[in-house]
Amino acid sequence: MTRTAIWALSALALTACGPKPPLRVMACEAAPPAPVTLSADGEAATATLSVLTYNLEGLGWPARNGRARELKAIGERLAAMHAAGTAPDVVLFQEMFSSAAKRAVAASGYPAIAPGPRRTTPSSLPGQAKLAGKAKLLKGEAGIRLLGGGLAIASRYPIVDTALDAYGLRACAGLDCLANKGVMLARIAMPGVPTPVDIYNTHMNSRGASGVAEPRNREAHGRQAVAASEFIARTQDLAFPLIFGGDFNMRHSEARWEEFSAYHPLTLVHEVCVDPKAGCDVKMSWDGDEPWMDTQDLQFFADGERLTVRPVKVEAMFDGGPSGPQLSDHDGFLVTYELRWPAAMKATPGC
Repeated sequence: MTRTAIWALSALALTACGPKPPLRVMACEAAPPAPVTLSADGEAATATLSVLTYNLEGLGWPARNGRARELKAIGERLAAMHAAGTAPDVVLFQEMFSSAAKRAVAASGYPAIAPGPRRTTPSSLPGQAKLAGKAKLLKGEAGIRLLGGGLAIASRYPIVDTALDAYGLRACAGLDCLANKGVMLARIAMPGVPTPVDIYNTHMNSRGASGVAEPRNREAHGRQAVAASEFIARTQDLAFPLIFGGDFNMRHSEARWEEFSAYHPLTLVHEVCVDPKAGCDVKMSWDGDEPWMDTQDLQFFADGERLTVRPVKVEAMFDGGPSGPQLSDHDGFLVTYELRWPAAMKATPGC
């Protein structure tokens, strides 16, 4: 290993020794009631849930430098919005690696925060063969995890259950292997809504940024797609609606989309909202007929047994517009969902 590589790994190791990811538990009795509306005929009840997916660009030095100011601003802006009652109900964070990124999430004002896989979180994947080709030791494939997965879910409502899993050393490629990337679940209870909502968050293997050839990083991404699908199958309650968001790293890659879609029969928010007849208010700029191909940041959804979910509004956050300046190399992607259920379906008090 070269002196430069040793220096870089040592610097990243120092980053890994920073504060623990934020964890915050909200008491059920402290939860605000979800505003519930009855239909004109009294047959159906509805409520809304807004979910933001946001890659913080929270890499530490030497991968990134000078990010502390922007990360602090992210936490302060979310906290101010939360105090004013205008913040998203739920935020899915990715790249919460550096100390400044963890502080930003902790400072965001949310009363419930669940972190994702830690550096030492094991993978539940069965034994897999090595990726095709030779491991690139100087590109992070030395079998050493220096960082956790960088995931967290923050919520206005109580998080009543969590689960997480790491993708594992044989489902990663290149520099992505330095972080213990994976997938997580936070089950959100909204007082007044009859069932919880299962919300998933992930950050999948990058392409060019991984530093290794396309066939290798694509194979790792495909393995992660399978792992995420199996994790959802193990942890999802089919009675509850489901929302799955994150940084999927599929922009401009038909091959990755094809592999991912083979294992995830979920509905993509972009595909619904691109149809003018869908009743989804699009408050962001989309180009072409397939705007989902132009972004890494996506959300998918699925109905519960008696409680349905559909997107009713999509918008960008922290994109240089009215919601605030660009504070990351990703814009935030905010989706407002309508939850609908039979009015006769009684909600359980509290959580």
